[in-house]
Amino acid sequence: MTKPFIQDLVKDMTLDEKLAQLTQLGPYYWGLDDTVDLTGPFKELNLKPQVMKNIGSVLNGIGARNVIGLQTRHLQTSRQKIPLLFMADVIHGYRTILPIPLAMGCSFDLEACERFAEIAAKESAAAGIHVTFSPMTDLVRDPRWGRVMETSGEDPYLNARVTESMVCGYQGKDLKEKGRIAACVKHFAAYGAPEGGREYNTVDMSSGVLRDFYLPAYKAAVDAGVSMVMVAFNTIDRIPASGNEQLLRGILREEWGFSGVTIADFNSVNELIPHGNAQDGREAAEKSLAAGLDIEMMSTHYLNHGADLVEQGKLDVALIDEAVVRVLELKDALGLFDNPFKDADPLVDEAAEPNTVHLQAARELGAGSVVLLKNDHETLPLKRGMKIGLAGPFATSVHVLGGWAGTEKDPAVSLHTGISNKTSEGDILTAMTNELGSMLEGIFDVEDEVEEAYHRLKDCDVILAAVGENQQDTGEGGSKTSLRLSANQEKLIWRLKDTGKKIVTIVFSGRPLELKPILAASDALLQAWFLGSESGNSLADVLFGDYNPSGRLSMSFPYTVGQIPVYYNAYQTGRPYDPNYPQVRYVTRYLDCPNDPLFCFGYGLSYSHFAYNSFAVEAAEASDQIIASIEVENTSDIAGKETVQLYIHDVSASVVRPVKELKGFRQLSLAAHEKQVVSFEITKDMLMFYGKDDQLVFEPGEFELMIGRNSSDYCSERIWIG
Repeated sequence: MTKPFIQDLVKDMTLDEKLAQLTQLGPYYWGLDDTVDLTGPFKELNLKPQVMKNIGSVLNGIGARNVIGLQTRHLQTSRQKIPLLFMADVIHGYRTILPIPLAMGCSFDLEACERFAEIAAKESAAAGIHVTFSPMTDLVRDPRWGRVMETSGEDPYLNARVTESMVCGYQGKDLKEKGRIAACVKHFAAYGAPEGGREYNTVDMSSGVLRDFYLPAYKAAVDAGVSMVMVAFNTIDRIPASGNEQLLRGILREEWGFSGVTIADFNSVNELIPHGNAQDGREAAEKSLAAGLDIEMMSTHYLNHGADLVEQGKLDVALIDEAVVRVLELKDALGLFDNPFKDADPLVDEAAEPNTVHLQAARELGAGSVVLLKNDHETLPLKRGMKIGLAGPFATSVHVLGGWAGTEKDPAVSLHTGISNKTSEGDILTAMTNELGSMLEGIFDVEDEVEEAYHRLKDCDVILAAVGENQQDTGEGGSKTSLRLSANQEKLIWRLKDTGKKIVTIVFSGRPLELKPILAASDALLQAWFLGSESGNSLADVLFGDYNPSGRLSMSFPYTVGQIPVYYNAYQTGRPYDPNYPQVRYVTRYLDCPNDPLFCFGYGLSYSHFAYNSFAVEAAEASDQIIASIEVENTSDIAGKETVQLYIHDVSASVVRPVKELKGFRQLSLAAHEKQVVSFEITKDMLMFYGKDDQLVFEPGEFELMIGRNSSDYCSERIWIG
């Protein structure tokens, strides 16, 4: 029920004031920099300076002093004293930079994901931010797309659980609480599926694929009480999301009951025109408002054409009123009418040193996100006192925060520094440490100093090769056609192998890379991602065994880019490939490459060893309850964490179903030689799917239940569930 004071505000507002509340602009337009002549920008957007006193929200106007100053000026000029909303992209931390979201997804640790968002919320709230454009919940299957770094991976179940945790971490139980900010889930919907992995490209999929894989995590955000939903750039069923009534009013509001605020992505209302879905700004505004898009970001078609559309009878003013009410209700939920500055605190925001508690948390979160992909002959962990060779463009680099890295006020801890904190400086020898530049600057490789590195490091006890991709070549606009390491990085690893010493390859990236070319040369292989502020310390904790690696891949790694998209939960096909008959031609297969990925979803090693035994499925006669269980034993002398994963396959249904779907997971911390039984309750909700009419259904039948260490290594049993 809308509060009376909000109803009164809306009744008192002019139509122009309402349309201004539904417009978001950057702080630039408030003249914060008095050396800039705003005549040009105002003219470009057809803006009159006096309209600024009624604008509803600010994009990326961050910094406590900036927020306090701008909010103060705004309230002095606003007729109704309606406070501004300040929104920003706080993707993986503000002052303390945390692991990229894809890395956090690999932790499979939902409490850690909530803590991740809570830290980001506290720091950004102190900087005056009210809303973060996070979590990004887009399901991804194509690592050529740069923005895979911002999501938690390829699986709808894991994405949904991570999304819930992050929404709770940002928002808490009350947005008015100090250190809480509103979450804005994005990008609704299916933004993570551009054809060819090319940014802003066409998205085209069936309704069934959309509902099976891409929508569940957005719905999880809505069910968790997310305050806002950002609408995507792409089309859904040939209609741009920003003007898609079926998506915004049909699925989001009517089906799911979302009552919060929707917001366009940057300039996406205007992009209805180049999409070919609107002739001009007037039509773009009409379609977006009618579809249910509340806030227009960084374009001004609502402001410029909304009043005319109402006067001409093309748009019902009630739709505008509904949108304004939702925006005002969010401002009220944040407590801005009583405290327009909320938690903005210059002393905290401008502190000379970052928060040590948050840094320690970042270190722990980073260590839990690292994935050990190979460890032949127990090459890792390293022993203190070893003579360590360290080479590669990420050996000494502090540019490992990852894209979208908050303020970037403090440099990251380098790998070299992290290792130095564990052992004597004299035990480390470096070579070929020049950094890898960005493809955006026309740099595609590092200088070839391979021979020098070989001769300098050949007498070390172990050699670490720190390789990867430039952090600027990930994130938005960071699409690639090749996922291999650069030529000189591959050359370095293979030449170091000629020393006869153990080679530990450490990969820094924002996406799965093509690692098959260097796999045989690596005795151990660590996927380091970009771990943020404490990167080097997190990695050193893992390398020296102070943290036993526990990360599991949340996205499959291909043998080659030609396999893409490669993911574990594909639909069944009528001519499946059977590895027992490798010479059969007329089945779904490649001639030159396996169908399966190099490293599958859920894969990851540990310094511990775990055995799975006594798999059992029990159905209680007196109820519908079905319990699947397995005994997990730590067979090693090292305590460790194991992520036990439950997959289900619907053997026969009215529509084709995936070969397997993650439906649950449990994380166990087991002491040396400890055993524990893990049980999963199988409910009918787990077995439901969207049928031919896009309605959720449960169909009795045979189901295969699988429990194991990853999507390819499990115990299984079939059971009839009615």
